[in-house]
Amino acid sequence: MSIATEFASPESLADVLERLGGVAPERIRMKPPPGTATVHDVVQIEQRENRLYELVDGVLVEKVMGFQEARIAFLIALALERFIENEDLGVVTTADGMIRLPQNLVRIPDVMYAGWDCFPEEEVTAEPAPEIVPDLAVEVLSQGNTPGEMNRKLREYFRAGVRLVWIVDPAAKSVTVYTSLSRSKVVPVTGTLDGGKVLPGFELPVASLFAKLKRKGKRT
Repeated sequence: MSIATEFASPESLADVLERLGGVAPERIRMKPPPGTATVHDVVQIEQRENRLYELVDGVLVEKVMGFQEARIAFLIALALERFIENEDLGVVTTADGMIRLPQNLVRIPDVMYAGWDCFPEEEVTAEPAPEIVPDLAVEVLSQGNTPGEMNRKLREYFRAGVRLVWIVDPAAKSVTVYTSLSRSKVVPVTGTLDGGKVLPGFELPVASLFAKLKRKGKRT
């Protein structure tokens, strides 16, 4: 059954929202109609309107990210970039880097690391939404994210072949590290993130992410 056929059957907007993980209705773009959107639509909207949408089951779901979350994502990306650059291990992108996953999915991790073996020509493509399965995907929770949405993202990432997922919780000041759907651990603010088998030797104190959200000292 195609995506368009699946969504052609009678169902309410509530059913669509539930299938997507309980996301807010205002995050759903109605044109093109849910179930009919394509990767081309995602790319065209970003180019025309500078708005980011993920594509899930043919539905355009707006990417949500606040200022604080963007800062945290930047700090993680910066630490990863510094680690990989000496050995030229691969590529790091931030929250405007769209990737195409199997089953007509477009996701936009807040941070992504992909080794050079993910790129056939060992070169960053000019394609706006390339088909890449990253080694590491990082999601920083925003107020608009729901548990159902994040659980669905986890399933999609690991089904596609992502090896490591970090979900950062700014409210709890912690990071949940997933090496599979059934294996995870919570790294508290007093702990240290490591790259595991994906980036051996990489370490990042969780406290450093939140310490840089405020000024170190006040002016006198």
